[in-house]
Amino acid sequence: MPFNPHPRHPGRPIACLGIDPSAADLAAWGLPDAPEGALAFGRALLAAAGGACPVVKPQVAYFERFGAAGYAVLETLIGEAREAGLTVIADAKRADIGPTMDAYAQAWIGPDAPLQVDAVTAVPYLGLDALRPLLDRAFAAGAYVFVVTRSSNPEGAAVQGHGAPPLWQHVAEGIAGMGADYAPGFPGAVIGATDPVDLRRAAQIMPDARFLVPGIGAQGGRMEDLDALPPEVRERLVVSSARAVASQGPSAARLRAAVAALAG
Repeated sequence: MPFNPHPRHPGRPIACLGIDPSAADLAAWGLPDAPEGALAFGRALLAAAGGACPVVKPQVAYFERFGAAGYAVLETLIGEAREAGLTVIADAKRADIGPTMDAYAQAWIGPDAPLQVDAVTAVPYLGLDALRPLLDRAFAAGAYVFVVTRSSNPEGAAVQGHGAPPLWQHVAEGIAGMGADYAPGFPGAVIGATDPVDLRRAAQIMPDARFLVPGIGAQGGRMEDLDALPPEVRERLVVSSARAVASQGPSAARLRAAVAALAG
């Protein structure tokens, strides 16, 4: 299966630690709301990930807000994470068409990419085929793409849930059909942990795909809801938490305990 970091426990979801250096979290840690604060924050979370959490997911917006200096910090953290053997997902949610989409892909995917990561998130609402330049480059490079399908934020429901069957299911069916052009399970999808019923349905529509599952903790998603899913579904989940873990910092011991709890 594409995107195959080793789980800590077979049959369990893969843990993913979000790295979101928000102004509020940096202040809570006593760090400056500046690039150097984001760097210290990110490095502390990478250290906490250790061997317990195989995947990290920096949220690009929290680095982009610092401009070029923020991107330099992000590039540093991505490099340090990959050197440590961690799988890196860039939560960039890119969306565009044609050459512009390929330009985004050049930034994130492949050995010549300045911000090379193992996977990236993308938005399908300019049309699934508009994602082809990104998908082509990722597939050729052995990287992965998670397409936002049923997001964890409550505002998303008005659009993604529109119609009967809901729009997000049409997107999921389209993603599943793309496997014929690439490989079974490529690309994957973002499905929020806040609606386990939709997650179960998505797993039926996309029987081979990986799912990036945000929303555990601060957004209301619960690990116990995911535990009720069949084992063959659970092992395809990449379950992400950011704020709930960061709230335990800056204590290194408490961060490691929070990561261990996320990893199960």
